[in-house]
Order: sequence, then C-alpha cells, then structure tokens
Amino acid sequence: MEEVRWGSIYWAKVARIDKSLDAAFVNLDGDNIGILHNADVRIKQDDGSYKKGGDVEIGKLLEPGQMIAVQAKEAFLVNPDDEPFAKAGKKSPRVSMNIVLNGRYTIHMPMDKENRISKRIRAGSMRDNLEAMLASLDDVHGCVLRASAANTQTDVLVRETKILNAVWAQIQDFFKGNKSQLIMEGPNAIQRMLADKAGDNIGRIELTTMDHYEEAEEWCDLYAPDLMPKIIPVEVEDASEDLVLFEHYDIIGQIEALLHPYSMLDGGGNIIIEQTNAMTVIDVNSATDKRKTAFVNLEAAQEVARQIRLRNLGGIIIIDFMKMKTKKERDELKKAIQSYFDQDSCTVQIHGWTSLGLLEVTRQRRTAALLERFENALEN
Repeated sequence: MEEVRWGSIYWAKVARIDKSLDAAFVNLDGDNIGILHNADVRIKQDDGSYKKGGDVEIGKLLEPGQMIAVQAKEAFLVNPDDEPFAKAGKKSPRVSMNIVLNGRYTIHMPMDKENRISKRIRAGSMRDNLEAMLASLDDVHGCVLRASAANTQTDVLVRETKILNAVWAQIQDFFKGNKSQLIMEGPNAIQRMLADKAGDNIGRIELTTMDHYEEAEEWCDLYAPDLMPKIIPVEVEDASEDLVLFEHYDIIGQIEALLHPYSMLDGGGNIIIEQTNAMTVIDVNSATDKRKTAFVNLEAAQEVARQIRLRNLGGIIIIDFMKMKTKKERDELKKAIQSYFDQDSCTVQIHGWTSLGLLEVTRQRRTAALLERFENALEN
C-alpha cells in the first residue's frame, strides 16, 4: 500500500535532529516518519519571505517538538504487516518544507515570490512565448509555468493561479495544534495522469467505476473544463477489479512484459535492464554485426526512454550503448534521447558521457517503481 503519497501535506512534529545527516526526522501522522534534509527547510522571515536552509546546521533552525508544515517529495510503499519503520529501521520518505501545489498549466510555489518557467522546457521559442505570458500576469507570485501553458490564454492561467492560491489559503488554516496529522492527501494516479496529460490532444478519458468517474469530473471541473465532455464511463464486467480496463483492451501482456529484465528492439536487438539498490544499469545489444551501430543506438534510445518511463525507474541510471567511434555520433545520440526524455512527466537529467563511454542519467520520480509496487502487492 502507498502509506505516504507523493504531494501529501502534513502538520508534522520534529522528532529528533540527526547531526551526522544534517537532517531532521519528523512525525508525519503518528504512524509514519519522514526525513527532512537541511536544504529542504524553509524559515519564514519577519517580512513574510522564506529563507532556504543550508547556510547553518539544521539544529540551529529546528528543534525537537517543534510543529512544521511539510510535503512528501516521494511516495512510500509500506507493508501493513511490518512494524512502524521508525522502529524497524526502514528507509523514511523524504519531505520538504517548500510546499508546492500543482495545477494543469501552472505550479504554485507559495514560498517563492518569483515567477518562472519550468526548467524542463528547453526549446528557446517556447521559453520566449512563456516569458511573454509571465510578463502579462498581474498580481501573480510564485508561479511556475508548465509546458502545457504554451498555447493557453492568459485569463485561463489567471483563473488557475487564483484557484491554487485559494487552496493554499485553506490549507494554512489547518497548520495549528500540537498533533501530527495529514492535512491534504497528494494526487492519486487518476489526478496525476490528468494533470500530466491534460496538455495533450486527448480524445477520450475512459473510466469503469462511478467513484473514478466522479473523481475525474471533479478535477476537470476545477482545472480543465474543456475535458469534461471527454470523460466516458465504460461498462465492463467486474468494473472495480484492478487492471480491468487493460484486460478490456487486451494489453495485459504488454504490462507483464514490463516485469521482464529485458525489452526487444524492432530491429532484432535488445536492451537488458538491471535494477540494484544503488542504481539501474541498462545495456544495449545488437542481434547482428551487420547493422550500423548508430542505427542500433538511435533505435535503442527511444526504447530506453520508454522503458524508464513505463517502469518508473528513478535515481541514477547508467546506459551502456554500443560503442561509437566519433564525438558526432555521441552528440547526435544524446540529442535524440534528450528529445525522448522530454516526453516524460518526471524530471530527467542527462549528465553526459563517462570516460568509459557510458551515459549517466538521473530521474526524479514521484512514486515507487513498477517492480517495487508489484513485489509489495505480492507480499500483501
């Protein structure tokens, strides 16, 4: 089960300060413990602005027993049969005092007065258009424009920022008392998918249960009214069963393939995916020596990006493409895989080639990896 959901906001109590980690462990809700690193601390100043932590040790900013508002930066799966992980020594979910609220076109960062464009947008022309839109927004602060805002009217953006501001004002009313508690649960899979894909050309949004239908309707009514007519209920047997819609469209086999440690390429090659605690290693292989290395690598680049996205791999990822002879080939391959990573809703950074010719990548995922979810489901 997902005990701590990405984006959830808590009124938490500082349990203890760990000097060696320069971090604080915070009691989120009486059952779950989160870890707050110094860089994620935000301290409100007399003028209403917020100062970022990191300049001094965290013990000088926070103290045990202090109540603070935090947000989960990652989802955390817990086996309900386990002891509380504070006692069992399990990894704690990372939390931050820099709370953000996500809309369809914008991200509201109430502790940041500046407006800016998402770092994930690299195209110069798109950035120029969004810069012009930002300049036209009056009385809007702490707004980050997402790529989906590129073809949107300014009044739509203003409406959304007002909604997110109102949500933040309501949330703050609950930051009181001396009891740790969940204030607002983070977006679930339906809400995340709608937010991530709402900027795409959507034809239909199909759902099988009334609960899910009403949930999608509620989100779209608030953030994407134009999508309301596209929400379609689908009548199937056992509608409340997991993956029933995938069975309805006969794509369960494709999902099961994501649990295999490999993926086949159309040209006959394959990629091998090995997940470890420290990193994920991906190896590209060709089925024949006759195919040009550049073609194999370019084909593999698209599939590597796709597999990383579908398997929800995160952290450090090392990709071993087939050996290239020239810098031009490496540059073209890096440019190609960057374009495929740009389709990912999570932030993917390419750090470059190592001295051994391996491509270093990091991906900041929001929820648990597919394999971890599957293993957790089997245990439960």
